[in-house]
Amino acid sequence: MPDSAKNFRFLRLEVWQEGRKLYRLVSGMVRKFPREEAFGLSSQMRRSARSVCANIAEGSGRNSDKDFAQFVEIAYGSAAEVASDAYLAFDEGYITEAEREELLAAVEVVIAKASGLYRKLKPAAESIPHSALRTPRPSSP
Repeated sequence: MPDSAKNFRFLRLEVWQEGRKLYRLVSGMVRKFPREEAFGLSSQMRRSARSVCANIAEGSGRNSDKDFAQFVEIAYGSAAEVASDAYLAFDEGYITEAEREELLAAVEVVIAKASGLYRKLKPAAESIPHSALRTPRPSSP
């Protein structure tokens, strides 16, 4: 591990690493969106995916596990927002069904990691509801 990784706790966290993968995936997909979406859906999807990483990083720098857990919850919500936007992008014909499923699978990984970290940070509390993405997906709109 490079020396820089020793300075930042978030770099060692799997949820941050998976969030980074999600951001790269989203960034690649939105590049092909129409220009009129530059400040709309494509921008929002990038911001939501970026928010996952940003909140994990910020939370990891907090002084208490309680504070960190709150940022993990926000990151979880941001990941769920990416999932919602994936459906909207599919509905608009900006991404294929396969791309939507790829995004949803990446979101599920982030959510699972966020839920696990949340449980470690708040052992007495219930985990973040895992049901947010565990509902059956329709094969078409």
